[in-house]
Amino acid sequence: MAIPREAREARRRVGVVPQNDNLDPDFTVTENLLVFGRYFGIPAATIRERIPGLLEFAGLAGRADEKISALSGGMKRRLALARALVNDPELLVLDEPTTGLDPQARHLIWERLKQLVQLGKTVLLTTHFMDEAERLANRLAIMDGGRIVAHGSPREVIAQNIEPQVVEVYGDNVADWARIEAARHALRFEISGETAFCYAVDPRGLLDSLQGRPALRYLHRPANLEDVFLKLTGRELRD
Repeated sequence: MAIPREAREARRRVGVVPQNDNLDPDFTVTENLLVFGRYFGIPAATIRERIPGLLEFAGLAGRADEKISALSGGMKRRLALARALVNDPELLVLDEPTTGLDPQARHLIWERLKQLVQLGKTVLLTTHFMDEAERLANRLAIMDGGRIVAHGSPREVIAQNIEPQVVEVYGDNVADWARIEAARHALRFEISGETAFCYAVDPRGLLDSLQGRPALRYLHRPANLEDVFLKLTGRELRD
C-alpha cells in the first residue's frame, strides 16, 4: 500500500533515537546510515554527502567502514543519534539516550543535543536521570503512572514543589537525631536507609545542631529535580 505524500513528508520531519540498540549488525557504520536514509526516499548520493558530517558530529569520524560489532556501547548510541539525523528532521525524539553510558559519552551526547537546539531543532527527551533533565530541558514534565504531576522550566518545577535547601545527614543513630533536631529545625524530613533528608528554607538550625556530633556526617546543598521527583512519586521501588 502506498504511503500518502503528506504522511511521507511528516515522517521526514521526525527523527527517533530508541532506548534499545536496533542498529543492523550485518552492516557497516556507513551502510547503517545509507539504508536508513533510503527509508525516507532520500537519494543515495544525498545521503553519502551527509554521512561525513554526521559521523563528525557523532564523534565517529574514521569509523565509517567498521562493523557494528566493533563499536563500544557509547559509539553505538552516538551512531543511533547520527542515524536519526540523516533525514535532517525538525523534531528529534530520544528515549533515555544516555542509559548505560560512561560519563565521557554522556557528556558528549549532552553537548550534541545542545548544539541541535541551537540549530533550531526541537528535542523531546525522556530520561530517568534528573541531572540530565535539569541540564538540558527548557521545559519538562514529571510523569507518574502516566499522569503529569509537575511541569514547567526546571527552576519553576523546583521552586513550586520543594523546599529550597536540603541537608543530608548520615551516620550512627541518625534516625534518633532526626526525630529531635530535624523535627525542630526542618519543614520536612524523610528517613531513607541510613540517611535523613531534611528540607528547609533556612538550614542554619540544622547545621548548628550537627556541630560537635562527629558520628554524623552531612551534606548541605540546594534542592534539585531529583528531590522533586522523589517527593512527587515516592521513594519506593518501581518494578
